[in-house]
Amino acid sequence: MLFDTHVHLNADQYEEDLQEVIDRARNEEVMNMVVVGFDRKTIQKAMELVEEYDFIYAAVGWHPVDAIDMTEEDLLWIEELASHEKVVAIGEMGLDYHWDKSPKDIQKEVFRKQIQLAKRVKLPIVIHNRDATADVVQILKEEDAKEVGGIMHCFTGSLEVAKECMEMNFYISFGGPVTFKNAKKPKEVVKEIPLDMLLIETDCPYLTPHPYRGKRNEPGYVRFVAEEIAALRGMSVEEVAEKTTANAKKLFGIN
Repeated sequence: MLFDTHVHLNADQYEEDLQEVIDRARNEEVMNMVVVGFDRKTIQKAMELVEEYDFIYAAVGWHPVDAIDMTEEDLLWIEELASHEKVVAIGEMGLDYHWDKSPKDIQKEVFRKQIQLAKRVKLPIVIHNRDATADVVQILKEEDAKEVGGIMHCFTGSLEVAKECMEMNFYISFGGPVTFKNAKKPKEVVKEIPLDMLLIETDCPYLTPHPYRGKRNEPGYVRFVAEEIAALRGMSVEEVAEKTTANAKKLFGIN
């Protein structure tokens, strides 16, 4: 049984065939998934999905790329939604220095506000980090994010950074990129970190694993991530599935 901890089934890419995508995931034994909302539209859709499917949970937050668009009303809305029984995390949040839509100072402010919100509602956080590792880690430390912990989503950093994050109660989550031939760093980190701090995800429809790289990703492909981790660690896929599912349920408070 697999747990995909980060999906975007609320994306436009699934408008035509959402039910078929979900059915394929279930056929691949993906028994739970967390759909991540990161702006008004995707949060609304995430909440609709959790009402419709008992095995889907939600994370709600504001993406750093769109930080400039977030209002105080949006923040209040996220805080209200946090009391829903199937909202299991706040995010994705963080910093993204690859795109320049939102100035860095605004991204940092929105990031800090969401960490503070998560601490108020006592939910873990989902971290998006692109080209901003030092600042992400610094803000997590300054805001004492260790209090709630969470997930370093689609981790591609070094073992040293992974260790820093794990010390702050953050699980390290791997997606499709760990299956890429040239992904030296993620493969090294997967081998070294404790199994009880490991999670798997797809980030679908993005970051599709080998052998479907370049095509639309979907939750059923999380199996390829589990298979790669199993091969790297010299374990069975069943062991990886069992442990990462247990880790996810513990983090999200799912019985």
